[in-house]
Amino acid sequence: MSNIAFTIEKKDKKSQARAGSLTTSHGKIHTPLFIPVGTQATVKTLTPHEIKDMGAEIILANTYHLHLRPGEDVIEKMGGLAKFMSWVNEDGPACNALRSNAGRPTMTDSGGFQVFSLGAAQKKVTYRGHNGQKLSKFNKSVFLTPENIGLQLPAVTKTREDKQLSTLKSALVTDDGVKFYSHIDGHMEWFDSEKSIAIQEKLGADLIVAFDDHESPLWDYETTKLSVERTERWGLASLAAHKRDDQLLYGVVHGGHYPDLRVASAKFTNKYFDALAIGGSYSSKEIMYSMIAACVKEFDTEKPRHLLGIGEVQDIFEAVGQGIDFFDCVSPTRRGRHGSLYVSPSGGGNVKNNFVLLIKKAQYAIDSLPIDPTCTCYTCAHYTRSYISHLFKSDELLGQRLGALHNVHFIVNLTKKIREAILDERFSELQHEWLS
Repeated sequence: MSNIAFTIEKKDKKSQARAGSLTTSHGKIHTPLFIPVGTQATVKTLTPHEIKDMGAEIILANTYHLHLRPGEDVIEKMGGLAKFMSWVNEDGPACNALRSNAGRPTMTDSGGFQVFSLGAAQKKVTYRGHNGQKLSKFNKSVFLTPENIGLQLPAVTKTREDKQLSTLKSALVTDDGVKFYSHIDGHMEWFDSEKSIAIQEKLGADLIVAFDDHESPLWDYETTKLSVERTERWGLASLAAHKRDDQLLYGVVHGGHYPDLRVASAKFTNKYFDALAIGGSYSSKEIMYSMIAACVKEFDTEKPRHLLGIGEVQDIFEAVGQGIDFFDCVSPTRRGRHGSLYVSPSGGGNVKNNFVLLIKKAQYAIDSLPIDPTCTCYTCAHYTRSYISHLFKSDELLGQRLGALHNVHFIVNLTKKIREAILDERFSELQHEWLS
């Protein structure tokens, strides 16, 4: 049992939305909450000081990546994840922070998704259908045949892809764990529940995740069912391996787009775990929302709920309305680095454009507005769309930094606005303002 306590402060009367708080040994965090992703102990292009100033309360890092580089032993010797990356309460050199107990809350994932998606020697692995279309979490063509079950690399050129495929080493999943090959230098690694938990305990995050088997959107019912059963076995093994009582261990619900598998997985996870996460793949956003609703019905009210790998505006509103408390996603940072910048309804954002503007479009070359008129981030306070458009067209690193800073600030503070709306009993009104 963890000594981390979750409290529900307010429930919305018109939906399943709720506002709460989670008390950890490194401080209290407030929900609904978006967790910026710092894959390799860094949120790309941003400093921990900037992330703290924008109001973020916790950062998520990746078990797979940190195990490969620099290694959990290094991070443990440096005082744990928060102190290693200077995600601390006071300002000053990291060497000073190491001598204090000033680390802020952190979370690590299990490494299961990265073993699935990066389980190859050199390049990211994806699935492709018969027509060559890349299949993602929200792909609508979900099928599995003996001809397309193999892992394939994203096409760059025919010649290059053929050369890469000839030397590709795929991850091998067994009932006991996963053998995979480092994307850095190709050396072989083995992950199982015991190793994933041991790594996360050394990293020292407040919130950690049980080792899970991530399904593909290509898999048929029977293949997905076997994967869910594997995740359940690995979940029990993760519980048995977990020894630290200052870490909250999340179990993960899987089952793809199959409602009965999702419900069964949700019941199992709720039975054994004090914290609940929904992960895996979906064939559309609409199916994801229906899967969330089906899972939440099986969850105990007092347990915290996390929607893994999701962080777009519409998805946050829909999921909060169904009772989700936590979110994480690389999307805000990645979008920001590529000039896809979030805007509120007053700035032209809506469901159709996914609440983003593409800053390199010609219309923004002469535009004196900030990215979003309602945003209070450093980028919007100091720069025009015209200048930021120039930075991106010139491939200047400052553009990537300003874009990432704006996007992470935007999503972090959107969830804070949602929390305030729940406390003030106006969540439905805020949701209507944004999604209608």
